[in-house]
Amino acid sequence: MENSINTYSKYCANVFVAKCPEQHEAGEVIILTTKHGKEHENEVHNYLGKTSDGHFLYSITRSDGFNAQERAKNKAEKLNGYASNAEKRSDEAYNSRASQSELEFMRLGEPIKVGHHSERRHRKLFEKYDNKMRKSVEEADKAKNYIRRAEYWEAKANDINLSMPESLEFYEFKLEEAKKKHQFYKDNPNEREHSFSLTYAKKTANEAQNNLKLAARL
Repeated sequence: MENSINTYSKYCANVFVAKCPEQHEAGEVIILTTKHGKEHENEVHNYLGKTSDGHFLYSITRSDGFNAQERAKNKAEKLNGYASNAEKRSDEAYNSRASQSELEFMRLGEPIKVGHHSERRHRKLFEKYDNKMRKSVEEADKAKNYIRRAEYWEAKANDINLSMPESLEFYEFKLEEAKKKHQFYKDNPNEREHSFSLTYAKKTANEAQNNLKLAARL
């Protein structure tokens, strides 16, 4: 995503870095344009260095607070809306399967009379009923799929990641938590759930340390 002045570069998951031809200060607001032509104000955080072609790199966040959590919330809201519409279409298809008189006729279980003047109408009635039922089931399945996807994004909306300035405090907490767990397993071998408990605890602590370093840099 870019404009004639500043460009975005993906730094890591959920994090974009501004690549600018001019220097900026922490707290300064700069304009970046998406590939769709929309402009957004972005707050400059930390200076990350220079590129080989002389551009300045800065960690940034959207000034309007639109981050990974907001994207997740928006996606969840959209999918819930899609699910509601699909459920409505499913209900409409089910409830309009046939007129009351047609429905009563079908309940009689009358067989199709081949060669009779009623044959064509009878077959059309079953075809209509079948199509409506198929439509109802298809829309109900769509609604379930949308709901499942919405639940995923609703869960993601609670995540804290490196796209947010508050991630530093979060990763400090996670590192302290991971260190305590690792030390507990070292001091209490009998409390390990399995033979790899200590190894996994150490790996988690190392990952938390790396995330904290990255959060501090950004």
